[in-house]
Amino acid sequence: MTTDTAGTAPYPAHSSPPGPADRSARPRPQSGPADDERLRRWRLVLGGDSAESTGCTLTGRDAAMDGALTALYGGGGGPGGRGGSNRSAGLGASAPSVARWLGDIRTYFPSSVVQVMQRDAIDRLGLSALLLEPEMLEAVEADVHLVGTLLSLNKVMPETTKETARAVVRKVVDDLEKRLATRTRAALTGALDRSARINRPRHHDIDWGRTIRANLKNYLPEYGTVVPERLIGYGRAAQSMKKDVILCIDQSGSMAASVVYASVFGAVLASMRTLQTRLVVFDTAVVDLTDQLDDPVDVLFGTQLGGGTDINRALAYCQSKISRPADTVVVLISDLYEGGIRDEMLKRVAAMKASGVQFVTLLALSDEGAPAYDRDHAAALGALGAPAFACTPDLFPEVMAAAIEKRPLPIPDKETHQ
Repeated sequence: MTTDTAGTAPYPAHSSPPGPADRSARPRPQSGPADDERLRRWRLVLGGDSAESTGCTLTGRDAAMDGALTALYGGGGGPGGRGGSNRSAGLGASAPSVARWLGDIRTYFPSSVVQVMQRDAIDRLGLSALLLEPEMLEAVEADVHLVGTLLSLNKVMPETTKETARAVVRKVVDDLEKRLATRTRAALTGALDRSARINRPRHHDIDWGRTIRANLKNYLPEYGTVVPERLIGYGRAAQSMKKDVILCIDQSGSMAASVVYASVFGAVLASMRTLQTRLVVFDTAVVDLTDQLDDPVDVLFGTQLGGGTDINRALAYCQSKISRPADTVVVLISDLYEGGIRDEMLKRVAAMKASGVQFVTLLALSDEGAPAYDRDHAAALGALGAPAFACTPDLFPEVMAAAIEKRPLPIPDKETHQ
């Protein structure tokens, strides 16, 4: 490395900080504000013991941030760990110490980072049991993942905690509804209107694209125009012109976030008078929660995350509730790890599609990235014309609109579906 000058970074842009041997070989070069900030960040990332080579000492707020990070990520010297092999995470199993830590991270980090750290604390340090205490629930930053954890603890939750847990779930659900409801209703209302096309429309209801295509034979080249003998319009879906939607949701433990989002969307769909919505959850048993759709919090507390999976049994129940196949959309939300009869499951899907049902398979309904799923079952469904793919909450209204209009589904990524 050549001699450094003032204002020049003390090590290349993408390298690690210099080790102790490097620092003893030559004096530390003069650094500018940008270099000091870079060393500070290295120090926070690496933790105390491993970061001595940075020569950076943390004080004040930075020292408090480092303490909060060390309490969670300080254990072990392996990949992803902070510090040396004798460092250990410092939250312990004490509710007061965890509550103080939760307060610290909310002080020093933005909400999105707090949610990640809370999730890591639950996974890495086994703090789920502490969420059964009301004081703990009042201290946490509520998000979809926390709701999933609370639902998995629902059956062992003491009565003194349940009201606080419901308040936490209510806050998350209300926030989701505010974000998703308007767009969902707008997309589906338009799709329902377009699905009720009429051939004698009023002027403002004319579908000019379809009208022109239907009348191309009446093109008059001398006038450069098409004579529209037959008008095709969107029409407005009458109150009796309903579509039936069945949401069939896998409630196995890996589907926690999907269950939360699907319950919120189920409540939004149920609020639309032009849709008849049914919500079914399943593991090895099947539970119909349609009568609770006016409150997604009741739906969520009616689920039981965990257990096995019998998709075939769930689809058999859904199939029994279909009375108007041509006007029905079935949405299966599952990672497709089937514990029931695979061939029977595929036969049911094929039978529903042959009868006119629009069948949609979502491997996940969440923002968690590419899910794990049974690729063989996904490929088999794809061969039946029911491609399986992961869907974010923001994309779900477009998927439902396409299914209602019986047009190709907006599959987001060809690499993540079959």
